Amino acid sequence: MLQGWFLWFILFWVVVLISLMAIGGFFMFRKFLKALPKQDGKSDLDWQEYYLDKTIHLWGQAEKDLLYELVSPVPELFRQVAKEKIAGKIGELALEEKAAAINNDLIIRGYIQATPKRDHKFLRKKLEQMQIDIAPYEHLFE
Repeated sequence: MLQGWFLWFILFWVVVLISLMAIGGFFMFRKFLKALPKQDGKSDLDWQEYYLDKTIHLWGQAEKDLLYELVSPVPELFRQVAKEKIAGKIGELALEEKAAAINNDLIIRGYIQATPKRDHKFLRKKLEQMQIDIAPYEHLFE
């Protein structure tokens, strides 16, 4: 029978492994939901990829650098996913407005709209650090 420190060691690892599997399962389930087709037959990920493909030629190096700088506060594990989601939203805006090129205004508006409301305080902080005036974008934060 298990006794003493070995029992506690086993119980500790049972709790840790169950917790890690639950966290991983949560993120896998979220990804699964995003991959499910909507009423139009395309999933959120399909639309994101569509907008990226249609607007990839509109991006200049300066605009890519601005996007990389804006997503720098995102933990590295999630940064690539965040960049793709934000770039997809920026591409959507660019196609809607028939933009000839991606500009800073499109990037900031797309970034605000693609970012969950709970993260807007971090976004405001980053924009202020970069000395970007957020007054014209206040209506997007609501």
